[in-house]
Amino acid sequence: MITLELFAALVGYYIVMYITPGPNNTMLTVSGIKFGFLRTIPHLFGIPTGHALQLTLVCLGLGVIFEQYPIIQEILKWAGTAYLVYLAWKIFGSLQVGEQETGKPLKFYEGIIFQFVNPKAWVICGTAVSLFFPREESLLISILFLVLISYLVNLPCISCWALFGSGIKRFLKNNKIKKTTEWIMALLLILTAFSILIG
Repeated sequence: MITLELFAALVGYYIVMYITPGPNNTMLTVSGIKFGFLRTIPHLFGIPTGHALQLTLVCLGLGVIFEQYPIIQEILKWAGTAYLVYLAWKIFGSLQVGEQETGKPLKFYEGIIFQFVNPKAWVICGTAVSLFFPREESLLISILFLVLISYLVNLPCISCWALFGSGIKRFLKNNKIKKTTEWIMALLLILTAFSILIG
């Protein structure tokens, strides 16, 4: 049954998971720095959309498949970790403020696809379904409950990071601050990747 207590607990869980540093938030900060907030919007909407698809799949039984065949989850963990380390490496030297930007921000569908190699996103889905899935409700109502709240909480939380990136852009003309920011962003990605790998 969906109660006020369950609703509040789920919202609290989502806020903590979506607003804390992770691959999506790091990438949105970098995108905000490089391209500004407006050009980051397609990427911004792709993240909760992809995560909603992930969450739906886990609700429909993908989590059971992971339990029966843990090798699949292990492969996803390693692939996701390798990709996040690659992204961390790509961040170095990428924050070229004041120069002609040759790259492009992630598109909406790329933001969706990235969720399927994002280890933190899989952890969020698995935990949300195992702890907050209202089993007394119909399957459709239960999925809508988890997915809609996820989308509504996710979007404002991750928007803060894109806004933060676009806000600090002007300070990165100082080479020392630019290098420090690159190191912090890269380190956040690496720490996230390895914390999930050993978790």
